[in-house]
Amino acid sequence: MDILSALPEITVLCMAMFILIVDLFIKPQNRFVIYGLAQFTLFAAAVFTFQSHTPAVGYLFSNMFVDDTLADVLKLMTYLGTSMMLVYTRQYMQLRNMFRGEYYAMVLFSMLGMMIMISGQNMLTIYMGLELLSLCLYSLVAFDRDNPRASEAAMKYFVLGALASGMLLYGMSMIYGMTGSLNITEIANAISELNAHNPVLIMGLVFVVAGLAFKFGAVPFQMWVPDVYQGAPTSITLLIGSVPKFAAFAITLRLLAQGLYPLAADWQDMLLIMALLSISIGNLSAIAQTNLKRMLAYSTISHIGFLLFGLMSANLNGFASSMFYISAYVLMTLAGFGMILLLSRQGFEADKLDDLKGLNQRSPWAAFMMMITMFSMAGIPPTIGFYAKFTVLQAAWQAGFTWPVVVAVLLAVIGAFYYLRIVKLMYFDDSIDHTPIKAPVDMQLVLSMNALALLLLGMLPQVLMNVCGLSVVTSLQ
Repeated sequence: MDILSALPEITVLCMAMFILIVDLFIKPQNRFVIYGLAQFTLFAAAVFTFQSHTPAVGYLFSNMFVDDTLADVLKLMTYLGTSMMLVYTRQYMQLRNMFRGEYYAMVLFSMLGMMIMISGQNMLTIYMGLELLSLCLYSLVAFDRDNPRASEAAMKYFVLGALASGMLLYGMSMIYGMTGSLNITEIANAISELNAHNPVLIMGLVFVVAGLAFKFGAVPFQMWVPDVYQGAPTSITLLIGSVPKFAAFAITLRLLAQGLYPLAADWQDMLLIMALLSISIGNLSAIAQTNLKRMLAYSTISHIGFLLFGLMSANLNGFASSMFYISAYVLMTLAGFGMILLLSRQGFEADKLDDLKGLNQRSPWAAFMMMITMFSMAGIPPTIGFYAKFTVLQAAWQAGFTWPVVVAVLLAVIGAFYYLRIVKLMYFDDSIDHTPIKAPVDMQLVLSMNALALLLLGMLPQVLMNVCGLSVVTSLQ
């Protein structure tokens, strides 16, 4: 039973190692086989996840691993996001001579780390998945070895990431010292019997929240986000900015909403401060940027602030709205960076705001897709971004956070400026570059579906909202 439930993880692990071996015996011109194997791995993992799904919550491997609806839904979203990311990045990696087996193996290993994080029911399991994901991402940022900017970004990410992992581990050790357990359910039971104002417990909580905030990129642990987003190859930036957020959300939910829920009054205050700072610093800093990747990095920081509004509500409605928000955010990020990859070509990175000038004259459809993406990020109806912001702010309002919600709405209006500026550049400025846009058909098709999904899910959000609500209710009750 345990092995069957962990079959998706075993499949990804075996295929990642198989890809590394196959790559040794394959000619460079036949590397598309590696790409096909990676996509097949994601499909096989999705099939096994579907087949092993049951509504009941199952605890496996001595209660270290949980198989529930929340884990299955987040894993399926991770497979879909990773598959789209591989479609978007294939041409980019080929043009920059980085289309190698190691890239696909590292992506699969990083996804395995995410899957372990999503299903972690024990602090050791969560930390093991987190380190597997982090080490793969550090290596991928430095994948373009001849690029000094990528190497610098990787060093910054590695040093700060190691510091954050140490803080998280230190917090976990304090909680273990006070509760005598690493199991999340047992920790919750032990804290309920202890004095909730125990100073060692509170100190452990502070370190855990700091470690989680770093993985999200929330203020004041956001220093790495703009530099890593700008310095890494765009394909790697797309990976870092999208699907790992599902895993970060999962461990935050497991640790705060399950294990440390008796300390909710304390972590709510911490999340409130981080949420307001993230939205304000993210939006105000983004206005001053001329680099598109750096602007999207500050945009990510502000989005994380809105996500925290749902989490700090500390109720099932708030957690479901946060899950909906992270799903919308990943879709928007995939579309945004997918457009940068679409416009990039040999020797040219379309990562400056000016590179988007007059895009409507070159490709009306590409401009329309980018416009939908920017509208969604700004939270303008009828896109999914509007409904996502509305649900998290509504959950916070109902939980009694009235003035923070008003401040967040005002900051969102300020933040709309830099998104609408991109629409203005595409539609009202003259084009500097007249090179025709060439991209694989599958990339254009998937990117079009991605952008249209932002519109469709904004008009019909109930399906995704119901899935998120059902996942949270069945797994956390």
